[in-house]
Amino acid sequence: MEKLRTTYRGVIYPWHCDHMGHMNVMWYAGKFDEATWNLLSLFGLTTTYFKQKNRGMVAGEQRTFYKQELLAGMTVYIKSGIAELNDKSIKFFHEMRNGETDELAAITFLTGVHIDSKARKACSFPEEIKKLATDFVTTEIPQP
Repeated sequence: MEKLRTTYRGVIYPWHCDHMGHMNVMWYAGKFDEATWNLLSLFGLTTTYFKQKNRGMVAGEQRTFYKQELLAGMTVYIKSGIAELNDKSIKFFHEMRNGETDELAAITFLTGVHIDSKARKACSFPEEIKKLATDFVTTEIPQP
């Protein structure tokens, strides 16, 4: 099974661009966020799961590296993988690539924490979630 999965596809619109003429950092964060929810859903962390189990995910850390400009009209896609899965947290990454040239445009590394949404405290992932997520763990971690 391929460890990295496509978790987002989209286009850069003119309103994503700033005074420099390239996509503003706020839109990178937004597209990476959409990819995050798609990645989590692949191994059972869905809206239904969060509501039924009173669980949630919170961001602990995010580091983004910008490699190449993205301009209005360009298409992009994001591939995602898990670097490390712990009892209560997950370290994962997203690679944003130019849809036409396949060149790396940006990469982000994130740490998410699984929480009890009522107690507002970290809690363990269920075993079935950990088992499914293991299929997405890779040792091929991209370099910034």
